[in-house]
Amino acid sequence: MPYFDWEGTNERGELKTGTTMGASVKEVQAYLHKQAITVIRVRRKKTNVLASIPFFNKISAKTVVIFTRQMATMIDAGLPLVQCMEILAAQEPDQNFQAILYRVKESVEQGNTFAESLGKFPRVFDNLFVNLVAAGEMGGILDSILNRLAAYTEKNMKLVAKVKGAMKYPMTVLTVSLMITAGLLWKVVPTFGAMFKSMGKDLPAITQFMIDISENFLRLAPYIFAGLVATVVVYKLIRRTKKGDYFFDALLLKAPIFGDLVVKASIAKFTRTLGTLVSSGVPILDAMEIVAKTAGNAVVEEAVLYTQDRVAEGKTIAAPLMEKQIFPKMVIQMIAVGESTGALDIMLGKIADFYDDEVDAAVDGLSAMMEPLIMVVLGGIIGSVMIAMYMPIFSVADGVGNG
Repeated sequence: MPYFDWEGTNERGELKTGTTMGASVKEVQAYLHKQAITVIRVRRKKTNVLASIPFFNKISAKTVVIFTRQMATMIDAGLPLVQCMEILAAQEPDQNFQAILYRVKESVEQGNTFAESLGKFPRVFDNLFVNLVAAGEMGGILDSILNRLAAYTEKNMKLVAKVKGAMKYPMTVLTVSLMITAGLLWKVVPTFGAMFKSMGKDLPAITQFMIDISENFLRLAPYIFAGLVATVVVYKLIRRTKKGDYFFDALLLKAPIFGDLVVKASIAKFTRTLGTLVSSGVPILDAMEIVAKTAGNAVVEEAVLYTQDRVAEGKTIAAPLMEKQIFPKMVIQMIAVGESTGALDIMLGKIADFYDDEVDAAVDGLSAMMEPLIMVVLGGIIGSVMIAMYMPIFSVADGVGNG
C-alpha cells in the first residue's frame, strides 16, 4: 500500500504532520479522524522507483544501529515510545526504512508491543533483535537493552567486514588474473601465432602449446562461460537444500587456508550472541534457538540445536559442545567455568573479545601470506605467456647473428 504525508491539528489546535500507510486518501482521513486529528491536507508520498527492487531497498546494518542508539537515548530521556518512533521516522533519510518505522509506529498505536511490531519486518529486525526488545519491555529496561543491541550489532558488523575483506582480496586478484590471462589468449597470442605461421618454421614446444590453448580458448570460450554460469546456478540450488548447505559449510570449516579464520569468526559470533542474550535475561533454551538461527553456518547451527536438546534434558552447555568437536577445548573449558561459577555471560563476553582479536590476527596473517603467493602465481602466468611468445623471435635473431 502507498504512503501519504498528512498535515492537521489536534484537539488543542497544535499543528501536526506525519506519514501514514493507506489504500486511499479517504482511508487515511478516516484513520486521522479516529486519532482526533482535524485534517488540513493529505498528499500521496513520492517514492523512489528503485524501492521496489530488492537489491536497492535493503536496509543496512549501520542504519539499524543508528536507529537503535537514538531510540535508546530518547527512551532513557523519558519520551513515550510512539513519540520516539514519530520523531525518528520523520527525520530518517532512507525512504524504505522510514516507511518501516511508520508502520511499526502504527502497529504500536494499535495495541501491539514494540517487539511484536518489529517482528513484522524480519528482513530488518531479526529474531535476536526482536527477542531482546521483548526481554527489555518485560523487564522495564528497554533503553539499556537497545544500547546493548547497538553495541552487539556494531561488533558483529566489524567481524563480518573482516571476514569478507579477507575473502574478497584473493578473489579479486584471482579474477583480475583470469581476466588478464583471457585477454592475452584472446588478443596477444593469436597475433604472435599469425606472425609465426608466416615465418614457416617449427616453433618451440612451449610456444606451440600456448598457441594451441589460444585457438581452443577462442573456440570454447562460449562453452566455458556457460559452464561457469551453470556451476554457479547448481551451487546456489544445492546450497538451498539442507544437506547441501551442511556439506559446503563443513567443507569451509576444514578449508586449509580459510578454515581457521571461519572457525574463529564462528566462535566469536556464537559467544557474543549467546552472551548478549543471557545477560539480557532471555531464557537459555530460547537463547540457544536464536543463536542457532543466527549462526550463519549450518554445521554450527546443528551443533547449537543439539546442545539445546541436551540442555533441555538437564545437561550443561559445555558437555554437548565438546561432543561435536567444532570449537577448541579451551573455549569449551571456559564455558564450563562460566556455567559452574554462575558468570556465563561474562565468560562468553571474554571469549568473544579474545576471538575478535584472533580474527584480526588471522586476517592480517592471511593477507601477508596471500600477497606474495598471488604475485608469484600472476607473474608466473604472464611470464610464461611472454616467454613462449618471444622464444621464436630470439631463435630467429640467433640464426641471423650466426649467419
